[in-house]
Amino acid sequence: MNRQPIRLALVEAERMLTAAGVDSPRVDAEYLAAHVLGVERSRLPLIPMVDQQVLETLHKLVRRRAERVPLQHILGWSPMGAITVDVGPGVFIPRPETEFLLDWALRQVRGVDRPVVVDLCTGSGVLALATANARPDATVHAVEKDVDALAWARHNSDARVLAGDTPIRLHAGDVTAPGVLVDLEGTVDLVLCNPPYVPEGTPVQPEVADHDPHAAVFSGADGLDVIRSVVALTARLLRSDGVVAIEHDDSHGESVPALLSARRVLTDVADHRDLAGRPRFATARKV
Repeated sequence: MNRQPIRLALVEAERMLTAAGVDSPRVDAEYLAAHVLGVERSRLPLIPMVDQQVLETLHKLVRRRAERVPLQHILGWSPMGAITVDVGPGVFIPRPETEFLLDWALRQVRGVDRPVVVDLCTGSGVLALATANARPDATVHAVEKDVDALAWARHNSDARVLAGDTPIRLHAGDVTAPGVLVDLEGTVDLVLCNPPYVPEGTPVQPEVADHDPHAAVFSGADGLDVIRSVVALTARLLRSDGVVAIEHDDSHGESVPALLSARRVLTDVADHRDLAGRPRFATARKV
């Protein structure tokens, strides 16, 4: 059977994805090749030659990616912490930048025995499930109002339980509604939230505009509609010395910390930047 170097296919894939405006063309090409071959991306150098059928399948997937179908939809999964979750149409795709929020949050509860954690606007369940994986002793609650996203969260939760993780507790609820999680008020050690936060009308990439649910991305004229409710809910949920981390738009480096600071029960307010130096998430502690 005619075998060809995978290296040449990757060069061509990178060229196609670059021409299509994809942000990380080489990385995406390698992930797609690894997906077709059924190996980890790091093992690609160990497979220098591939069959023609592999090249044809790879070319089809590269064409889809060049049409700006999200890489995660093609692969079927997205990573966070030490786990992956399944994603697809109807649920927000987790972003690599959210790893910074997760890392900060886990460090804050490192010395807390059996922490109670709440993930607001859970989407695919990724933050809640990554937390439960890292802290098997934690009781993790996750809240989501969208029916489709909640179905993805349940699917991912079931998969993580089968993998041996502690089950999380999923709640169908709206974080902007009064009375949500009323039974947990004053008992929570850690609140996590990656809410919709992009101001309406902001231009976004095709992967977001055409594939992420609109309500999971945009949140009013200034992007703060949901975050305002999250801050108020957080102030009620946290116990004394509990902490919160809220991801936000890079235009919110001052406004989200200001919302947190306006709550007298919240202190140690800080904003954190991602690797690109952009404001990415805000944190606070309850007095």
